[in-house]
Formats: sequence, C-alpha cells, structure tokens
Amino acid sequence: MVLGFVALVGFSAVLAKLTLTPSPASSEIAGSNLRPGNSLRQYAEDYTFLAACKQVGGNLVLGAPFGLILPVLVPRKMRMVRVVVLTALVMVLVEMAQGAIVEGRAFDVDDVILNTSGALIAYLLVGRKIGRRFHALARPGQRAQERAEQAEERRLERSRERERKRKAARAKARTRPGAEWRAVRTRVADRVRRSRRRVPRRP
Repeated sequence: MVLGFVALVGFSAVLAKLTLTPSPASSEIAGSNLRPGNSLRQYAEDYTFLAACKQVGGNLVLGAPFGLILPVLVPRKMRMVRVVVLTALVMVLVEMAQGAIVEGRAFDVDDVILNTSGALIAYLLVGRKIGRRFHALARPGQRAQERAEQAEERRLERSRERERKRKAARAKARTRPGAEWRAVRTRVADRVRRSRRRVPRRP
C-alpha cells in the first residue's frame, strides 16, 4: 500500500510537470474544446499520421499509470469503475487548470477521454492482475487480524456471560426463604471473628 502511494505521488509530480508547464509558442493556436470528438477529427484531417499518433498515443500513455497504480489503492468492489471515475476526475481538474492558469494550453474534453481510455486499457491488460496479486498477498495478514478480533470478541462475550450468571445466582439466592436472615447472621459471625482476632492475648 505504501509503495502504491509513493508511486502515485511520483506520477502526480511527473503529470504536473508535463501538463502544467506553460507553452508560449502555442498560445495563439490553443483553444478550448468542449465537443467530444472534435479534436480527434482535427487530428485525422489536419495532422500527419505520425503527428496524430503522437497526440493520441501520448494522451493514452499519460493516463495509463492510473490503471496500474489505482488498482493497488482502491477496494476490490467495483474496482474498474473506481479507476475510470477517479482518472476522469483527475484529468478534468488538470484540463481545467490548463485552461485557467497555464499559458499556451486549453481545456480539451478529448484529452480527458483519451487519458481515461488509457487508464482503462492499462487496467484491463495489466492493472487488474497487479491489483489481484497485491490484495491476495495482503489478505493473509488481514485474515489473521480478523481471527484475532473474533477471538477477542468471543472471550469478552464469555466473560459477560459468566458475569450474568453470577448476578443471576446472587439474585436467586436473595429470593430464597430465610436468605436475608442467613446473610445477616453470616455478616455478624464475620464481625465476631474479626473482633476476636484484634483482641490481644494476655501473657
């Protein structure tokens, strides 16, 4: 788990450097895109094949580490959905920061889609296996802790049950005929014995 956090922090630093670095040379051509598929269509029509592959592949690769790191950190239930949602949220925040404060960059919904797709592909190819292996290794320790907690709960329950039985026996003894008189007589006898012990013997 700690290794996963370290990897996530390291990747976040790299992601910030790649996406939040100003690009003054692109300030005149950068424009926001809120229509899904618009930038992809532009890549296909206006870019060369290699340039289009660089743009699309770069965005896919940029999101892939999410699909490798998040499976280690998120719970097993609905893990794929969590990976996709978390990646999309992070990339939306990055794109919003690009459009708001970074020179030469703009918000592009197609970048979010490609980044999220890269995370999903990485999860399906490798990340799912990494998550299963990691949680399988961590499971024996969790089971031992659960067994210890269950044993402690059973011990406390037995202790409470014995205490309830003792209280019930005391209450039952008090309700018997003559129980109160016998208790008084016992207390008096105890006091007499203690007083005799305190009396010093004559030489």
